[in-house]
Amino acid sequence: MSNDLLFELGGEELPPKSLKKLSGSLLDSMVAGLKEAGLNFSDAQAYATPRRLAVLVRNLDSQQADKVVEKRGPALQAAYAADGAPSKAALGFAASCGACFEQLEKLETDKGSWLIFKQAVQGQATAELIPDIIRKSLAQLPIAKRMRWGSYEHEFVRPVHSAVLLFGTDVINTEILGLKTGRNSFGHRFLAPGQIELNHPDDYVEKLLAAKVTVDFEQRMKQIETGAQQAATKLGGIAHIEEDLLEEVAALNEWPVPVVGNFDARFLELPQEVLITTMQANQKYFPVKNETGGLLPHFITFANIESSNPDAIRQGNERVVLPRLVDAEFFWKQDRKQSLAERVDSLKSIVFQKDLGTLFDKTERVAKLAELIAQKLSADVAMAKRAALLAKTDLLTNMVGEFANLQGTMGRYYAAADGEPAEVALALEEHYYPKQSGGPTPSGQIGQVLALAEKIDTLAGIFSAGLIPTGDKDPYALRRATLGILRVLIENGIALDVVGLLDAALAQFSHNFDKAETRQKVIGFLFDRLKGYCLDQGYTSHEFEAVLAVSPTSPLDFMLRIRAVQSFRALPEADSLAAANKRISNILKKSDQPISDTIGTLVEAAEKNLLVAAEESETAILPLLAEQNYPMALSRLAQLRDTVDAFFDNVMVNTDDEALRNSRLALLAKLSSQFLKIADISKLQS
Repeated sequence: MSNDLLFELGGEELPPKSLKKLSGSLLDSMVAGLKEAGLNFSDAQAYATPRRLAVLVRNLDSQQADKVVEKRGPALQAAYAADGAPSKAALGFAASCGACFEQLEKLETDKGSWLIFKQAVQGQATAELIPDIIRKSLAQLPIAKRMRWGSYEHEFVRPVHSAVLLFGTDVINTEILGLKTGRNSFGHRFLAPGQIELNHPDDYVEKLLAAKVTVDFEQRMKQIETGAQQAATKLGGIAHIEEDLLEEVAALNEWPVPVVGNFDARFLELPQEVLITTMQANQKYFPVKNETGGLLPHFITFANIESSNPDAIRQGNERVVLPRLVDAEFFWKQDRKQSLAERVDSLKSIVFQKDLGTLFDKTERVAKLAELIAQKLSADVAMAKRAALLAKTDLLTNMVGEFANLQGTMGRYYAAADGEPAEVALALEEHYYPKQSGGPTPSGQIGQVLALAEKIDTLAGIFSAGLIPTGDKDPYALRRATLGILRVLIENGIALDVVGLLDAALAQFSHNFDKAETRQKVIGFLFDRLKGYCLDQGYTSHEFEAVLAVSPTSPLDFMLRIRAVQSFRALPEADSLAAANKRISNILKKSDQPISDTIGTLVEAAEKNLLVAAEESETAILPLLAEQNYPMALSRLAQLRDTVDAFFDNVMVNTDDEALRNSRLALLAKLSSQFLKIADISKLQS
């Protein structure tokens, strides 16, 4: 027999930016608790509004299944005394089980024999288990800081006032966070503030909807998105909707009602990113754009109420946003009174990190790295150095001081206003790319150069200062910076020796640190991030280790090799050759003397054939390696399988004849070296 279960915890407004996370965590914890208790169900769904968290579980078992609990006692050889009577250990075990010796059974396995006690345990009723599952789930919620209220000892993210706990038509009577559970929920604070009696969990969504509460978070997001677009269409535009803001607005409203507002068209002279940030970050408004992506002098907000006077709400929002826009206009005009170039000296007053100096010191280091990278890529060195010089100057502007997320973006606008080259202006914005996981990398070459120089300097510098990320702590976002370095190089087809660039970066630091140790750590950190990148791309850890073993220093070259290795694994010869290479590697490692480069006399037909085949393959793959055509090179090496197999079937490498043994070892080394020019395919053997 099964029933639906409903749990709802209601109270004061929950933090909007964490509401969805709290809701998902509550669902996951309750589901895990039900499964751990051995309770089956068909489906579970979370609901969340600003004033409630809820979980609905459908077709939940009414009781645990009965089970047999098995306890293992002493080994059989220790269960009897010399006279055949039960030993003290056996009798003690029986007593601990509340049984007599005769009730014990024997368990025989391949690993030995033991006394065991089996006891049938009746399953508990679900209603008895649910309260503790809920309490444990609430205790596990990711709440940074819990609070108390009134005279209660209980703690939660916000004060709670009601708890619904229904199993079928019955209330599970208990206490949750000091509240007695019942069947009464509540409607919208203003539109339907009364209590709502729930007769069955199935009533929940519809009864709350009738009380002006959309409890389904995803449905509320769709309502907001649809309402915003419909309102924007009436204005002749398109609502600019970003997922984070959409979630936040859904977390602020139980009954979202769109309201259209307007602002003075003169503000459209400001960079549109400034207006968008002002409306989104400060006011939680959705901007409106035209078909070409330009801003219109309108916004869409959402009220948590059906007002009899919507104009009053509109006017109120227009009054609130006006001073924000006026401030932004003032910042824009004031900032342009001083060029970015005139701000460079002021970077000397801002400490980047105590061991690494000021932002000016960082600027000088980045400029030198940018010059080096630009030379290697045949890019415009003068532009790269100019972009590096100006890269951090927008941090000193009023606009970035107010809107930190606009760093780089405002640099581009101010550089363009100063008459800087377009490539330089673009690089000031793009050197922060990629800004988030999956975000775009710089599109311009100068931006790519500057992004690499800035991130490599930060990575090397912070490691040299001993501030290596541990666990969740990464205050300088080195993981993101390192992944950014890799993505810029790989996804833009830039073939650079990243280890050499790290060496150049480390050489610029004059403070006291162990350069050799730091170098090893920072390179390891970078290749750890590369491994994560490769695994995300669908490659296996064996494929990654195969390439890592030959230590390519260009991430782009690394990716070309791992793609070839993945293709090689699909060949029918792959397993045999991987095993053979592992065997060769083990043989060569065990040699107690250096392997000669010279192959002397060979006597067996199989080894002579292998030498000929190895020489032919070496000649064939050299031009392929020069072109980095690793797939074709491995495909050509795969043709050696039959010859290699024949060698191991017919030839003993470690013969007593020292000269012959040395020749055979040299032959194997010659063969192995051809594969190692691409990857160590012996690593493909698990």
